[in-house]
Formats: sequence, C-alpha cells, structure tokens
Amino acid sequence: MALKERLQEDLKAAMKSGDTARRDAIRLIASALKQEEVDGQRTLSEDEAIALLMREAKKRRDSIEEAQRLGRAETVEKESFELSIIEGYLPQQLTPEELEAEARRAIEEIGAKSLKEMGSVMKVLMPRVKGRADGKLVNEVLKTLLSS
Repeated sequence: MALKERLQEDLKAAMKSGDTARRDAIRLIASALKQEEVDGQRTLSEDEAIALLMREAKKRRDSIEEAQRLGRAETVEKESFELSIIEGYLPQQLTPEELEAEARRAIEEIGAKSLKEMGSVMKVLMPRVKGRADGKLVNEVLKTLLSS
C-alpha cells in the first residue's frame, strides 16, 4: 500500500478509535506531504515522500534535543510521540551493526584510508542507506571507521 493510502487509512482508524494524539500526528505528516506537493506543483513519488518523512523525523530529533537541553519535558514528550509515528511510516532502519558493515564495504570499494576521503565514501554510501539511516549517524560511523 502506498504511503499516502496508509496515512489515510490510519487517520480514519485513529478518528474512529478517538485517539486524538495519533490523529493529530498523522494529520501533521499528511499536511507536510500535501504542502510539498502544492509547493512543487506535482505529485510526490514514494521515494520523495520517504525523503520528506526523513526530514520531518530529523526536525523532531533536533527539537527533542533542544527541548531536553532547555528542560521542557512537555515538548520532549510531544515531539517524541510525533517522531514515533513518523518512524512507523519509514522503512526499517538499519541497526548500528548493519550500518557499520555497509560503511566498511563502501570504504573498501573506494580504498579510503583517511578522513580526507570521507566525502567520496559518503557519495557511495548514502544512496545505499537512503531512507534507512540518518545522515548524522552515517557521518559519525564513517568518522569512527576512517580515523582508526
């Protein structure tokens, strides 16, 4: 089932069950997708929709980090809930071990030996893990592997 169809079905289910928090979170996601389509004056492909969800998830993670730093528990709770809903629509995320294995393969292919070659490795690795790993995490894994 396509992402937009899943969103609509889940929205109906949340409305029927009276789960207002879930309903509101799904509406936020659907609204972001619709806004992107209106802005671009076209229908998003499944890959573009996943990329948008990844950006929305990143926004929530950044917001959670900032709210924790400022001691705003209510905001942390709200954003964490929204993040969990968004992650439910994303492809299965890579485990740290799987990500490290992919990174090692990309490093071997390029023949990278130092941090200076990180950009080249990122160009090879990111398309492979697109939608399945956060770019920040990929960056951290590569830094660790290339600096050792």
